[in-house]
Amino acid sequence: MRNRLPQGQLFSFLSIFQNKPLILAAMTVAALMALSNSLFFYARFGHQYYLVYPTGGWSTVFSSGIKFRWFATIQEWQKEIDIKVVGEGEPMDGIEGIINDKVTFEIRGQKDKTEIVPGIAITFIDRVGAAVRISVRMKMPQDPETFRMLAESFRDPQNLIYNTLIPTIKEQISNTGYMFAAQDYISGAATDFRQAVDDQLKYGGYSTERREFNDTIYSSIQESGPRTIKEINTRYRIIRKTDNAGKLIRIPHEITKNSIIVTQVIVDEVYPEPAFKQRLEAQRDISAQKRIEMEKIETAKAEQQRVIAEGERDKALERVEQEKEQVKQLIAIETQLKQESTKKQLAEIALQTARLESDQMLVRERAQAEANRLKVAAGLTPQERAQIQKDIAIGVAQNLANMKLPQVYIEGGKDGKSNMGLLESLLGAELAKTMIPAMKEQ
Repeated sequence: MRNRLPQGQLFSFLSIFQNKPLILAAMTVAALMALSNSLFFYARFGHQYYLVYPTGGWSTVFSSGIKFRWFATIQEWQKEIDIKVVGEGEPMDGIEGIINDKVTFEIRGQKDKTEIVPGIAITFIDRVGAAVRISVRMKMPQDPETFRMLAESFRDPQNLIYNTLIPTIKEQISNTGYMFAAQDYISGAATDFRQAVDDQLKYGGYSTERREFNDTIYSSIQESGPRTIKEINTRYRIIRKTDNAGKLIRIPHEITKNSIIVTQVIVDEVYPEPAFKQRLEAQRDISAQKRIEMEKIETAKAEQQRVIAEGERDKALERVEQEKEQVKQLIAIETQLKQESTKKQLAEIALQTARLESDQMLVRERAQAEANRLKVAAGLTPQERAQIQKDIAIGVAQNLANMKLPQVYIEGGKDGKSNMGLLESLLGAELAKTMIPAMKEQ
């Protein structure tokens, strides 16, 4: 050491060990680093932790990050647990609870031949076996006290998954199978089956009651004697019990008792036994044959109905044509009758008009005759007499105007007395003779 380091550097290195505060600080840092795993831990995302301290206390951690542990013992749990039926060759990454169950079915008609299907074995109420493949996701309780009781009870997540959760899932699926018939499931009750599995896993099992129904089939009609029974078909129906308020009576299971929340239930597949599938295929063939026969019958009925319909159509067309011809004839007759009626009405109107005109002329003639008679009987009225005098005066004036008098005449005396002599008197008489006939003619 002395050969490698210069004298000054060696002195500096040795002086470090003589500095007590520095040595104490270094020892403290070393102790903290050595005890860091016992004092702190990192809480991973998607996990929750149960801590038990040396003093006997406990705490829970539900958030991620660096947390203080103070020499506590830690149980690490996942917040969500996935449980799934997995077949051979299928991926298993991210699945905490793997169900490797397999169901073995015997194939009828083939000796010593079986079919192995992955899934949970169930039996329907009509004694048909099936294999159910299911996927379930569960969420651990977030309440500290509930989570503490769960962690202390099971101590390890694998213990909870394989000793409690998976057996509970199998039990509820098996109980659900007894509520349905395989024939009903195939006929459309698959949705009800899935809903029943989901509902029972989330809220508890159903309290049920099985009821038996016997359908009696008698032989052909008998005229006398007791009736002979040909066959008795027994069927069962599962009734879900309810309380007085009408709510379903629930049977709690380990999932609900431990406040574990079921967030997702998926029934991937329900695989019935091969014998049932063969029976379904036979029923399908029979149904198909029946359907073909029914289609033939329906076709024959349709053909018959078509022929009848065509005959009715032809009859209807002929009836319509005849009715149209009858309507034309009736319209022509009605038109002629209306024309004759119109002529008759016009003739009656003309006759009435002639009668009225004749009566009018007769009345007019009678009135005129009566007026003339009254005039003759009464003589001339003052008005008529004044009219005649007026006409005479007008005629005299016209004649006087047309007279040519002599331009030389003899005037009378000055005292107003007439001084006419004999000659003048004669001339006046002659003039009067000529005027009187003219006045009469007027």
